[in-house]
Amino acid sequence: MADIGGGMRLGAGIGAGIEVGPYAELTFDSEGDVDRATQGTVARMEATDILVFAHGWNSDRSTATRLYDRFFAPFPGLVGSGVRLGYVGVVWPAMRFSDEPIPDFDAPGVLTAPGPGPGTALDPITRRALGEFWPDRRSELDRVAELLEERPDSAAAFIEFGALVRELAGVDAVPAVIAPSVPAIFTDDVLEVCRALSVALIRAGAPAPVDTGGPGLSIGGGLRGLWGGAKELLRQAAYYKMKKRAGVVGERGLGPVLTELAAARPALRFHLIGHSFGARVVSFSLRAVPDRARYVKSVTLLQGAFSHYAFADRLPHDKNSGGSLRGLQRRVDGPVVACHSPHDSALKVFYPLASRMAGDSAGLLGFDERWGAIGHDGVQAVPGAPRLSLDTVLRQGVPATGCVSVDAGSVVRRGGAPSGAHSDICHEELARVVVSAGRMGR
Repeated sequence: MADIGGGMRLGAGIGAGIEVGPYAELTFDSEGDVDRATQGTVARMEATDILVFAHGWNSDRSTATRLYDRFFAPFPGLVGSGVRLGYVGVVWPAMRFSDEPIPDFDAPGVLTAPGPGPGTALDPITRRALGEFWPDRRSELDRVAELLEERPDSAAAFIEFGALVRELAGVDAVPAVIAPSVPAIFTDDVLEVCRALSVALIRAGAPAPVDTGGPGLSIGGGLRGLWGGAKELLRQAAYYKMKKRAGVVGERGLGPVLTELAAARPALRFHLIGHSFGARVVSFSLRAVPDRARYVKSVTLLQGAFSHYAFADRLPHDKNSGGSLRGLQRRVDGPVVACHSPHDSALKVFYPLASRMAGDSAGLLGFDERWGAIGHDGVQAVPGAPRLSLDTVLRQGVPATGCVSVDAGSVVRRGGAPSGAHSDICHEELARVVVSAGRMGR
């Protein structure tokens, strides 16, 4: 197994800090290779149903463990007497900027307006997480951190910063012929991109500066006012890399591991849960599930950070193409439930902006459904997929099969800028959605 690196620091003692049980972890590196010892622990679980939860952008194992402990806590009191639950936390290399608050875990970060002030500098926790996420890029990260702290009033400094970020994102030398496949934030003029990201920060709830810049480039304080957007560009570079990594971990790692576990113990019922990029992990694991397999009994996506068209057979704007997971909901012997919230600024504001492709960037800040996230407005372009409120699901249950969208905005609503309610997922109501989707209730 390769070094897990990549921003996820592992501690000793599988199961430490988890009140429910039996609990184990499945640990993957950035290439999707599993730690076989952790797989063996899962294989020995005494359970009828196993909840498999993949975290999103947590930077360390302890934060992931706290998330799992908090989310799993209600389940013993919700399931029927014939259900013996096993709990699995997927640990994979991800990272989180420390100014993105997790409700009930830490206080909201103090985010200054994208202008003069200390808010653009990288705090020590984020700087360390970036170093672990990109372990071979120390010199580039040192220079990026220096620029964000000094905020030079210089176009040349922004050009240098943009080049460094593109290198970190792995798009530093993109040939023109394939540039349309790369997000526009990495290919467009860096000053325009930083201005658009600065405005997006304000839309996400950051304090508004005195001068919004009008038609020009400034957001208060001349070019120095754009360094808030520059920090956001660095954040999006990390998430661009994380998004691709999540697909690899799901398809090459979690999916094959579930297949092996099911082959060894055919009676086991697996219920997959994923938050943010972890929703991408569990969804892409379906690519490795055989067509006629029936061991995945439900999939619940909490604020999923991938396209709302992922399960579509045909895209509304391109009838000759489908989503990256088209039709894979049919490999689940139960429903694929996408919980979404309008209070999620990370997915409502930044995901569409960061997903828009080069060559199609007219008005970076303009709304375009092609780039929407499943955690913002649910499953799109899948005929017959119901759209339900959380209250309706809690009263009537989840449909037995197919894609289902659940508006969870009534509970997923807390959090500060820039991510909003993206991480506000530890609610008993959402645990009840998982139980209903898996037909595990009393």
